[in-house]
Amino acid sequence: MPEIIKVIIPAYNEADSIAKVIAEIPDFVDEIIVVSNNSTDKTEENAAQAGATVLKESRKGYGYACLKGMDYISNQEIKPDIIVFLDGDYSDFPSEMDKIIAPIINDNIDMVIGARVRSLREPGSMTFPQRFGNKLATTLMKLFFNANFTDLGPFRAIKYDKLLQLNMQDKTYGWTVEMQLKAIRQKFSYIEVPVHYKNRIGVSKVSGTVKGAIFAGVKILGWIFKYSIK
Repeated sequence: MPEIIKVIIPAYNEADSIAKVIAEIPDFVDEIIVVSNNSTDKTEENAAQAGATVLKESRKGYGYACLKGMDYISNQEIKPDIIVFLDGDYSDFPSEMDKIIAPIINDNIDMVIGARVRSLREPGSMTFPQRFGNKLATTLMKLFFNANFTDLGPFRAIKYDKLLQLNMQDKTYGWTVEMQLKAIRQKFSYIEVPVHYKNRIGVSKVSGTVKGAIFAGVKILGWIFKYSIK
């Protein structure tokens, strides 16, 4: 039986990009779920017109939006086999989703991270705080947990049953690193797949501001040190 695949896209004021993201998601996806994270523009309207299921989460935070999408799926009668997480700013290439899910389908891998490798990144697409934060976080994960991650990229896929086992908790910037740390602790199989990455549409709500970059860094390091002393 073909795998049931659902995509969760957290989106905060991504009216100019969300329809482009949805349009490039492959046809094998069964449902595209856009979670509007208290958007004040036409994100919700544009996402709905593009064919997505639109949910609203008034509590600001990347994790809140992801959890909202998961809660919606948990109430559906037929559960998916694979969940793909994707940003709504058009910095990822949704057409590469087949590369993200292939290791799960073909090799029974539990989780796949889309790694934004330098050779495939558009110049300027990752800010210095993003590059520095990724390097620091993945180096510490290697040191403390012998993990083989090089990126905390948001474009990722995971088996639905494994995602539930992680009991995700982070409500804001630590969502991606929490998932990776918990996958390590629970000895899930994982792999990174190189993906292209381009300059996003609009200004980043995290790396585009000093406040956002600092808060994200604190969150990420907090999760790593929390798990390192367990």
